Amino acid sequence: MCRFKYGSRTVLAVAAASLAYGCNTEIRVGLVPEELTCGDLNPNLLADGGVGRDGIPALTDPTFFTTEPHDETAYLSDQSRVIGVKVDGEWLAIPHNLMYRHEIVNLNRGSDQVAVTYCPLTGSALTFDRSSVGGAEFGVSGLLFQSNLIMYDRNTDDSFWPQMFGDAACGSRQGQALARHPVIEMTWGGWQSLFPGSMVVGVGLPDVDAYRTSPYGESYESPGNGDFLGFPMPRDDRRRLPKERVLGLPAMGGRAPMAFPFLALEALGSRWVGEFQYGGEPAAVLWDLNLSAAVAVRPVAGGRSLTFRVAGEAVVDNETGSEWSVAGQAVRGPLEGEQLAIIPEAYVAFWQPWAAFHPGTELVVE
Repeated sequence: MCRFKYGSRTVLAVAAASLAYGCNTEIRVGLVPEELTCGDLNPNLLADGGVGRDGIPALTDPTFFTTEPHDETAYLSDQSRVIGVKVDGEWLAIPHNLMYRHEIVNLNRGSDQVAVTYCPLTGSALTFDRSSVGGAEFGVSGLLFQSNLIMYDRNTDDSFWPQMFGDAACGSRQGQALARHPVIEMTWGGWQSLFPGSMVVGVGLPDVDAYRTSPYGESYESPGNGDFLGFPMPRDDRRRLPKERVLGLPAMGGRAPMAFPFLALEALGSRWVGEFQYGGEPAAVLWDLNLSAAVAVRPVAGGRSLTFRVAGEAVVDNETGSEWSVAGQAVRGPLEGEQLAIIPEAYVAFWQPWAAFHPGTELVVE
């Protein structure tokens, strides 16, 4: 065993060769780069978040409530952002307001085991299939890489997983990738309109007021705010504002990473659709200004490939004339009730972190 000191708190962890320290050594993990190593990660971009391991408490199977008004969900406003996932055939919403204080929600529903993750510093929401690592639960390590959440695997607590990489950077699982689970993101008001029969995480009544606001302050998420609370964040790519939200798709099949910036999409109107090839197959991004949502889908439904156009305030397919929501649902027409497959690699993040983790990104709209 080796002893690692996180800020002012001391925790025990299994010694990992990739941490490059001998056993029985107390290590001060802080902003001084030479004091922390993890695999091939640049130590200048590693930092101690100052809260210690599990100082931000991940949740496991929290209580869900229907989208109708409940005292336990009164912490949400129509403009609150939520992360949406389909688990065991049921749509669930996990609000940013909740994730500011927990960052990880481990869910076990039916045969599905997923981890919904959100890093408030980088604005990145990803969901992972935990069955790909034996159903292991994930916790918040208290460490950061490029200001991004580093998760740890509670089954092998020497393994550390930068969220935006999605694979273990060091420890006994080093190099192992987590399978991605499809995720969408939009406003709470928009979610209620599209998924009226779904469920959302509630909080205890004494805590409702505390969850109404972000502990990071109202200005933290302003698109032009380039401050990541002093934690390391490369600023090499200045084509977009540092905290503008983008829908990004990582490099795949020889294609460079792609990003769809929200402010650029807003300029294109209330609804927009873009079609392209991704991973050697047709793909599309749907945009809805009113829901502040962009979603990447595979345009196949009802046994046929589809192409799309914007008709007034709606996105319709050219083959059947069916109308589609931003979540890839056919809401009217011959294909009503069909669901397009959401591309699991796609996720929303702030621009500067996205560019740092995915250099060479192609801006599809500017």
